[in-house]
Amino acid sequence: MNTVLVFKTSVTKTDEIQQLSAHLDKLIPPNGKWNFDLEDCDRILRVESSRGIVAPIVDLMKSYNHSCDELE
Repeated sequence: MNTVLVFKTSVTKTDEIQQLSAHLDKLIPPNGKWNFDLEDCDRILRVESSRGIVAPIVDLMKSYNHSCDELE
């Protein structure tokens, strides 16, 4: 069963998403998925995953100089 994780990010452009895309694909198991909502004021990253991957996602985003905070 997948859990939905929601993150507030500082990603603003589609080319930034493309830069992160391959890395997110590697982090998230094959039965999971992810997407960004850049139209939302919090520039949401939504992740569906069967395992807890909050810390690796936050670390990845920060390594690309993006803020990333999990929303409850």
